[in-house]
Amino acid sequence: MSSTYLRKLTVLPSMCDGEGRLGVPNAFALFMDIATEHAEALGIGMKDLMPRDLFWLTVRTKLRFHRRPAMIEQAEAATWPEAPERSRCNRDYVLRQGDELLIEGKTEWMVMNMRTGRLHPADAVFPQGLELPEDRVLPGPYMRLDEGFEDAEDLGAYTVRSTDIDVGGHMNNAAYVRAIAGTFSSREWRALDIREMEVAFRAPCYEGETLRVQRRHTDPGVEIKLSRDNKTIALARIQ
Repeated sequence: MSSTYLRKLTVLPSMCDGEGRLGVPNAFALFMDIATEHAEALGIGMKDLMPRDLFWLTVRTKLRFHRRPAMIEQAEAATWPEAPERSRCNRDYVLRQGDELLIEGKTEWMVMNMRTGRLHPADAVFPQGLELPEDRVLPGPYMRLDEGFEDAEDLGAYTVRSTDIDVGGHMNNAAYVRAIAGTFSSREWRALDIREMEVAFRAPCYEGETLRVQRRHTDPGVEIKLSRDNKTIALARIQ
């Protein structure tokens, strides 16, 4: 059993944005997909955890973009889990084209018991004896974001759609990124020239719920807050 998972891929039209390159939300979705494939191969995927009422929960995710490949370009994605802590674990990702590093990222996960709503020890779900790589992508802590958006620009509301919902019954983590991207016009999004995007997930949301969207400009870039009834649902920083 390999603790590193590799997958060759072609950047297909459905993965591209208006510039004809791998879209930012699509990159988040791509890494989520290969994490799912690898988890299944390790015996810690959905088919193994759901009979135990367990579910992987995304806490935070961060991607750094060096170059987004264009439509029909070939690339190879790699992912591996870091050694888990008691309650959480990180998973690392890279997308390369030969020796060129295109995108790198990491995601912090927890394991939730869907029946009780409580967290399950993350280190207890990994196979015994699994040797994990010591390589780290984007080492260092995740961001700390001030949730106070009192003076931020109000962009209105986003209604959680049926197409946003995943098998856990709540909004999929990649759907948050797509919703955030949709708060910008195509011209604004292109002008951001995104080099890094990080999202922190604070609380789940469900189909039909209405999220308030706020945006503020900071020295590193732009920060976004999604909230419901004054409760923070997700925070994002784009640089």
